[in-house]
Amino acid sequence: MRYNKPTDESNLFVLDQRLANDSLRLGAFELCDVRLFNDSRYDWLMLVPRVPLAVEWLDLSELEQQQLGRELKHVSQCLKHWQPNAKLNVGALGNVVAQLHVHLLLRSPDDPAWPGPVWGHSPAVAYSAEEAAVQCEFWQRRLGLLVDQD
Repeated sequence: MRYNKPTDESNLFVLDQRLANDSLRLGAFELCDVRLFNDSRYDWLMLVPRVPLAVEWLDLSELEQQQLGRELKHVSQCLKHWQPNAKLNVGALGNVVAQLHVHLLLRSPDDPAWPGPVWGHSPAVAYSAEEAAVQCEFWQRRLGLLVDQD
């Protein structure tokens, strides 16, 4: 597998196609798009800063770094509140998809990749259309991305 560095020279944010294919959009915070990784075996979310051509944390301004930290903390707290006994993994590797994105996923001895890394362990088990809709709404509500309309 080769390292795919973003090549769009415009000032527009464009989501890497691999991230788009592997995840479901939940919504957006001030800085980041929020996505659910499409693997039904894990509680696995991603934050993707909407900063054109950002590859490294260092590519963000100081204010963007601080905002990313706040958004990471919020998502982390939501995940841990959902499963307080799980181990929260947070990572921004970028070895395959260079676009800056941060994975947040809950791990436990019951998951198929435990205790090793989930990346490359086995093919994802995608949500069915019905499961995807339920999971997206669940996480949208939990993260405060979906407000009840009365």
